[in-house]
Amino acid sequence: MRKFWWSVLGSCFIHTISFSQVKDTSIFSLPIQMDEYVLQASRDGWDVSSFIRRVQNDTTFYKAFKTLRVVPYTAVNDIRILGKGNSVRASLYSKTRQTISKGCRSMTVLEEKTTGDFYKRNKQYNYYTAELYAYLFFTDKPVCGETNIVAGSENDRGSGQIEKNKWQLKQLIFNPGSKVAGVPFAGNKAAIFDPDIAKMYDFKIMFVEYAGEDCYLFTAVPKKEYRDDVIYNELSTWFRKSDYSIMARTYSLSYKTLLYDFDVKMKVRLNEVNGQLVPTSISYGGNWHVATKKRERAQFLTTLSF
Repeated sequence: MRKFWWSVLGSCFIHTISFSQVKDTSIFSLPIQMDEYVLQASRDGWDVSSFIRRVQNDTTFYKAFKTLRVVPYTAVNDIRILGKGNSVRASLYSKTRQTISKGCRSMTVLEEKTTGDFYKRNKQYNYYTAELYAYLFFTDKPVCGETNIVAGSENDRGSGQIEKNKWQLKQLIFNPGSKVAGVPFAGNKAAIFDPDIAKMYDFKIMFVEYAGEDCYLFTAVPKKEYRDDVIYNELSTWFRKSDYSIMARTYSLSYKTLLYDFDVKMKVRLNEVNGQLVPTSISYGGNWHVATKKRERAQFLTTLSF
């Protein structure tokens, strides 16, 4: 069941709370709620259809994470595995430094503290969340030849089951709302822009301020009657008005079957550093269980400085 775990993981000031509904038939024949600012902008010629296509086809978010592979940074990593009553069963706190030299990246551990059974005796990770985290952020040897070019890379699934699972994870994190094959009994429930799934959601576009930037906030939340039938409980994305780059994204996903259940929340904050968009804060809280495995509850917070 390990491969399933890989596949399930992938504030703003609101100017007004008065919404109007506008149909965008070019994407799906459903009303989109807009605040007064966005509604007036659409009347003045702002293209709602083009914006929704940007939401669906965005690559700036994925590129920001790929940029982490080609720039130096320092990371503070705080991972906690929780037991009963939210007590900390095992943990890792570390500071790492990534350096770039001759087209290769290397990581140095500046500080590390662990508690409980975070590691096995052979220094391998004892928890799936830790294993996932290491895949995303750690390396124990130089890695060469990477780029932050997105074109083509999001469809590179590699070969073998592990590579397939990594690709599924990337889809859930970097391309939310897309179909993700291989998640048992979930079907296309992650594909929130497909007509059969989209009708279960309320979609909103608001004009907000985030971190000093004017942004369009796009939010998808399930209608009350469909809350038990969907995977995304919330998907909120802050797009910078000037160039539509993603400045922040919040996910809330949950689903329950006889075989498994999960409840995952993630928040990602980005910023522009030396002219490039990069993640600066990533938080995660997850509670999941797969048949034949112990339930795992974990939290992590990553803070990146450049």
